[in-house]
Amino acid sequence: MNSLLCTISRVAENQWHAVENDLVVGRGHASRRLDGRTFLSIDTWRETVFDRLADAMLADQAAPLYTVVDETDHDLAASWQRAGFTIWRREREFVVPTGQFDTAPGVVITTPEEEPLRELDQALRRELDWQTMPAEVLPWQGGTTPTDPSKYTVAHRNNQYVGLLRLATYTRQPRIGLIAVRADERRTGIARALLSNMLTRLHLAGIETVAAEVNDTNAAALALFESFGAHRTGGNLELVHGKA
Repeated sequence: MNSLLCTISRVAENQWHAVENDLVVGRGHASRRLDGRTFLSIDTWRETVFDRLADAMLADQAAPLYTVVDETDHDLAASWQRAGFTIWRREREFVVPTGQFDTAPGVVITTPEEEPLRELDQALRRELDWQTMPAEVLPWQGGTTPTDPSKYTVAHRNNQYVGLLRLATYTRQPRIGLIAVRADERRTGIARALLSNMLTRLHLAGIETVAAEVNDTNAAALALFESFGAHRTGGNLELVHGKA
């Protein structure tokens, strides 16, 4: 069919429809995530409709804009690249078996208190390129309090917090959302201690596996998870438009 007969309309602040002969033949959606980035998605089976929706959404939204595609969906990735998106990061998905593990000597793993957790978060954000973190990494709401401190486990050494792990719990399977360690404490076993503690606690709670995502370029994190018997289950591509 002739795509010129298709009408693209913005039907809500973050939604677009492609309509042809009074039928919706494509939908677009923009979602602003808690880390401040805007992610786009398009649902249509026709390339020409996809292209017109993408053009309309790009014209209406401020750059940079992001999208996430399963690594095996080559057609969808090609569609976004045709719209001017480029691959920003690759992420591997793993399932990690739980078990009982020892924690490194001298490292105390505990639930966080608000003020020192805030200080650790701010220190990590100064040290890390937070834009390379997974899309679901949560910021401080209002800059003052964590979204849900109960989701965090921290490593305590020499009277300070030196690393954190955030666990995102889903209906079927828990997922490790983030492990981060202060720059001056890396390669000292902190990340391993955090992961060991979490896998042990989940095992004792009767949970057999946990999901995790790791940036394809993070060799240290990949080696850490693989040393715990992580099994790769897939991956995704994060693409960006309008980022220098």
